Amino acid sequence: MNNPQQLRYSKEHEWLSAAEDGVSTVGITEHAANALGDVVFVQLPEVGSTVTAGEDCGELESTKSVSDLYSPVTGEITEVNEDVVDDPSLVNSAPFEGGWLFKVRVAGEPAGLLTADEYTAFTTGEEA
Repeated sequence: MNNPQQLRYSKEHEWLSAAEDGVSTVGITEHAANALGDVVFVQLPEVGSTVTAGEDCGELESTKSVSDLYSPVTGEITEVNEDVVDDPSLVNSAPFEGGWLFKVRVAGEPAGLLTADEYTAFTTGEEA
C-alpha cells in the first residue's frame, strides 16, 4: 500500500493533509478504496456545514456496499470535490490525488491521527 508520509490517517481510513491557511484536504485511503471495490456514488457534506471528528459526514456507495464517510477532524467544509461526485471512480483510481473528497477549515488541533507508518502497521496488523 502506498501511504504518503506527509499525510495523517484515521482508524476509519480517511487521510488528512497538512493545513494550508488553516484548511486541510480529506480523502479515503488506498486501503479503504480497495476494500470498498468500485465506488459508484459519493455523497459529500455541504460547503459551509460543520463536521465533527469521528462522526459521519457523507456516504460512499460501491458495487459491494454502502459505507459511511467519517471526518477525521472538526471544522467547517470550505470545498467539495465535484469531480469525484461526477466521476466516483476517481476514489479508486487516484485516492490521494484527484479522488480527494473535501476541504475543511480545521478547528483546533487534530487529535488521534496516525502517521503513515502507524497507519500501515494498523492496516497490516503489524507493530510500527
